[in-house]
Amino acid sequence: MGIRHLYVARHGEADAFGELTDVGRRQADLLGVRLAAVPVGVVRHSPLPRASATAHEIARHLPPGTPVAEAAELVDHVPYIPGPEEVPAPWAGFFDGYEAAEVAAGRRTADQLTARFLDAPPPDDDTHEVLVTHGFQIAWMVRHALGAPPIRWLGLDSGNTALTMIEQRPGLPPGVVMFNDMSHLPTELRWTGFPGARRP
Repeated sequence: MGIRHLYVARHGEADAFGELTDVGRRQADLLGVRLAAVPVGVVRHSPLPRASATAHEIARHLPPGTPVAEAAELVDHVPYIPGPEEVPAPWAGFFDGYEAAEVAAGRRTADQLTARFLDAPPPDDDTHEVLVTHGFQIAWMVRHALGAPPIRWLGLDSGNTALTMIEQRPGLPPGVVMFNDMSHLPTELRWTGFPGARRP
């Protein structure tokens, strides 16, 4: 049986309308350059425009005909809303206003995400897939791969077009190879969307 290599990236920087900015396009271009040497079989992306545009920018650097496909499970959503006893005080207000139906829908989508990309049977041969998604989904996938409690998706932040690698090997749980790597980006393009004080 083969190994499933997942190259998971947050979309490039986007404006208030969800469209890539010039910075976001440059970030996506540089991620595409980085992935050009990988034998990518498919680029999958969230249905949202900022993820779709990032995926197509990446694909420009891949061999002609590399499929670019939407995957509904990669859509931006809150994957898990903890109960009051689980929520650290600084996060308490973040979950105000969520209704039961919305909580249940988010968890269903989160379960579909892990079922499709992390828990499916390994392929017969090695595969290499790029997944362009959103920060919450990357945090949820990493948490799942590490076998951490559901609440531990909180606080796992990803920079725009930062690269996370997860491998699925036969007979083993998914393994996190790398998280939030931005070495393909110059310093001024890193950590977009985060406070300046957190920029390394």
